Amino acid sequence: MKMRILLLAASLLFPAIAFPGLGAAQAADVEKPNLTIGVGGKPLLYYLPLTLAERLGYFKDEGLTVEINDFGGGAKSLQALIGGSVDGVTGAFEHTIRMQQKKQDIRAVIDLGRYPGIVLAVRKSEADKIKTVADLKGKNIGVTAPGSSTHILVQYAFAKAGLKQDDASFIGVGGGASGVAAMQKGEIDAISHLDPVISKLDELGLINVLIDTRTTEGTEQLFGAMNPAAVLYFKESFIQANPKTVQALTNAFYRTLKWLEKATPEEVAAAVPEEYWLGDKALYIKAFNASRPSFSTDGNIDDASRKAALNLIATTDPTIDPASIDLSKTFDGSFLAKAKSQ
Repeated sequence: MKMRILLLAASLLFPAIAFPGLGAAQAADVEKPNLTIGVGGKPLLYYLPLTLAERLGYFKDEGLTVEINDFGGGAKSLQALIGGSVDGVTGAFEHTIRMQQKKQDIRAVIDLGRYPGIVLAVRKSEADKIKTVADLKGKNIGVTAPGSSTHILVQYAFAKAGLKQDDASFIGVGGGASGVAAMQKGEIDAISHLDPVISKLDELGLINVLIDTRTTEGTEQLFGAMNPAAVLYFKESFIQANPKTVQALTNAFYRTLKWLEKATPEEVAAAVPEEYWLGDKALYIKAFNASRPSFSTDGNIDDASRKAALNLIATTDPTIDPASIDLSKTFDGSFLAKAKSQ
């Protein structure tokens, strides 16, 4: 009896000691416990759920060791997935549509952002000349990377304004402080970017905002509906070969979304690396508050949102034939359903 009491006490106080094989058993249960995820601009709030899942230990809780490769933009992380150097990507949902047209079966399994969270802003010194999207003709516009979601959003706005996609020059400025530096140095006339970069530029008094998709109002004004943003996506072949691994990742991200839904801004700031603050914790908190509505709370992508994403792509890419796209193949909700049931 004394031994049983001691074992019970040990299990309550030191669960890792009482059950030393638990983590190993979890890791052995997934097909690929060591894997790599690509991302294009990890410090951006667009990808905050990825950083939180990592920093809060949720990947490890699922028996996974996740290496994160940070690229200069979402288009580059997509290229890494197609090339086979990463197993999955946290990137824009629209890539699942674009790649279907190219006969590549890429599928999202959980939504991380329900709004793009992208802001199109102009240099304040040019604000008297650039009052509308049409006024950007002939200008230099900074984006995280050509072909990334920040670039595509401007292309969509151009189409609505009657401009051609090559009516301006698009310059890759990266995903972090380099975007701020490009505006400070006068290398660009406008910028399509995300927080905390946008909030930093705003605080410095360098920009005037033209389009803001961090909010419901701004998103609906541009797209006429909701538009899913960052998701976790894989090649369908990887999903088929590694269903337990995909489930474990979906579990970790869904748990992160639920934590994020209730977390205070101070808790979020404390959870991310200090370099994400761009030297100003209060600014990071301000940026998070501005972008908070953009994060998904349930991870789902409904039919209307998928159609809005298809419309965005079809409008900006004449090679996309909407009739040839099967939207049911862009999102596999089975893993999310199981994560919710757990």
